[in-house]
Amino acid sequence: MLALFINLTEAFHLAPLVSIVILNWNGQKYLEQFLPFVMASTYSNFRVVVADNASTDDSVPFLQSYYPLIKVLELKKNYGFARGYNEALKNVEGDYYVLLNSDVEVVPAWIEPVIEMMEKDPLIGACQPKLLQQQNRTYFEYSGACGGWLDRFGYPFARGRIFDVCEADNGQYDNAAPIFWASGAAMFVRAGLYHELGGLDDFFFAHQEEIDFCWRLQRKGFMVYSCPASVVYHVGGATLPKGNSKKVFLNFRNNLVMMAKNMPAGEAVWKIAYRFLLDSVSAVKSLLGGEGKYFLAVFRAHFAFLGWLFSEGKNKDELPKRHVQVHGYLSRSVVWAHFIEGRKSFNEIVKGKS
Repeated sequence: MLALFINLTEAFHLAPLVSIVILNWNGQKYLEQFLPFVMASTYSNFRVVVADNASTDDSVPFLQSYYPLIKVLELKKNYGFARGYNEALKNVEGDYYVLLNSDVEVVPAWIEPVIEMMEKDPLIGACQPKLLQQQNRTYFEYSGACGGWLDRFGYPFARGRIFDVCEADNGQYDNAAPIFWASGAAMFVRAGLYHELGGLDDFFFAHQEEIDFCWRLQRKGFMVYSCPASVVYHVGGATLPKGNSKKVFLNFRNNLVMMAKNMPAGEAVWKIAYRFLLDSVSAVKSLLGGEGKYFLAVFRAHFAFLGWLFSEGKNKDELPKRHVQVHGYLSRSVVWAHFIEGRKSFNEIVKGKS
């Protein structure tokens, strides 16, 4: 009788509510292709919300016709990735949010391993699955691979991806591990913590806002994890393709803003000065290679960063910056290790820390 009572109690106990929020901008073709996989998820308590960033294609009519039970939040304009999610998540309930790109293909049981991990450890504030390329499914995907790291000069890389080099997935990173940042392509985060931290930084618009968020999350005492038992497949570059001048501008500008926000002032000053030098070398090299738009985008980013520093920089958050242990941090230069020493893989650079 007691066993029957326990079984009935467990049967009526709802798993944590997972709200999968897809931010869409003119992505009807991706919704058509990948939304059926999301809807086929086997987790027992999830909902799907599509936040539309003022699309000009037929994304919203498509959803209304074919997925009438999905909640569609129609935003007033294209707010970008950061503010788009912030605006949307004001109107979404859940124990966990999943920030999911529209161009991600999921497997049926992709939610369960992540939620099980996060439920066991309340200090895990955010988590990402293993991200593989949707077209070449044996290789890690650029936007997060098997979990993001950061080097001492603010350069992001990942378990399975160093700059533009994506490794083949041979199971070498199949251990769950603390990381520095979780990819915004498929990021699980505790809903209450998201709002407590103020969400993503609106100023970023797009690119590296998830790194800034995860840095702030770690400074608050939480951890970010990679959960390779969950696997998703990402097309990548769906909004701004690689090499796009706006993408270059946002990446360089936002990376500098992120460093200024999260590093102690003394450390940030000399590291950002050094980054200006490295960025300039990269820009000149691109100009000599005939990539004038890349060259201009880098220097536009520098001026935009300085504009932010003298206008909004004084409004930085009050989270602690010193004596806070962060995970997924490389205390040397990934640029030197990759381009000078010729180390191509994550394990070659981060010795023994897979």
